[in-house]
Amino acid sequence: MRRILLASLLPFLVACGGASPDSGKPRVAVIPKGNTHLFWKAVEKGALAGGEKAGLEVVFKGPLQENDRAQQIQLVQQFLSEGIAGLALAPLDHAALVPVVKSARERSIPVVVFDSDLDGTPGVDFASFVATDNKKGGALAGEHLARLLGGKGKVVLLRYQVGSASTEAREEGFLEAVRAAGLEVTVDNRYAGATAGEAKTVALNLADALREAQGVFASNESATNGMLLALEQLGLAGTLRFVGFDASPPLVAGLAAGKLDALVVQDPVRMGELAVTTLGAALRGEAVEARLDTGARLATKETMGDPEIARLLE
Repeated sequence: MRRILLASLLPFLVACGGASPDSGKPRVAVIPKGNTHLFWKAVEKGALAGGEKAGLEVVFKGPLQENDRAQQIQLVQQFLSEGIAGLALAPLDHAALVPVVKSARERSIPVVVFDSDLDGTPGVDFASFVATDNKKGGALAGEHLARLLGGKGKVVLLRYQVGSASTEAREEGFLEAVRAAGLEVTVDNRYAGATAGEAKTVALNLADALREAQGVFASNESATNGMLLALEQLGLAGTLRFVGFDASPPLVAGLAAGKLDALVVQDPVRMGELAVTTLGAALRGEAVEARLDTGARLATKETMGDPEIARLLE
């Protein structure tokens, strides 16, 4: 990883302003993609811990729905107008959030992008990118599904949402892995939407394809949850090889029951903490990594009791 000396990147340096009137600490905003998924609750926990470590006051606020680009843009604009010291952002859309991040840079407010990529160059257009290697995570899912199927069979991909860079990278990694292994992808153009309910409806509309398939992959928490609900309703849960992404109580229960064969799990607490501590370092004018990989692991029924995996399934 290359290191970027922020002292040479004047737009990222903040000389003054953005201090909380209550605590006197620099006040930073952390804006996730939404508030409905448990993933973001874990990110918030890490972000608040990172604020304690870095001596920052953290305000954590995201759109109500994880498909509301307009509200996320409005939130960024609102925080910028309030005079925050720094911003950590998980962009809902890799292109639509570029103008508001540019606006922050023009105001000398450092930005750390986390979870999902943004068009531009980390260390130049924003201070750092802190995230899972999502393409690698998707490849983990694809390679595991290919092993389960012995390198032959039909598989269905349930995508998440257009414009979401993190899930698009997972889907790309998955498709490359299963196609390289010789599997036939029969569906790769259906999007789950922002909620498990929407995902279930989309998955039920794929009933014929699912009955003909031997494997399925869903690329985020809500898509995996919706697919699980649909497979249960169709009587296919536990008979179709199923790999999902992210963890929640229903998904962990499904893994334990054999309705899911594996989950690719991230470390959202570490992601939130590292995003904020990296933002704190940028505010102090310290050198930060342009890219930071927070890691992903494959959880199966056999490994879910391992302490390191169990921690990521909580």
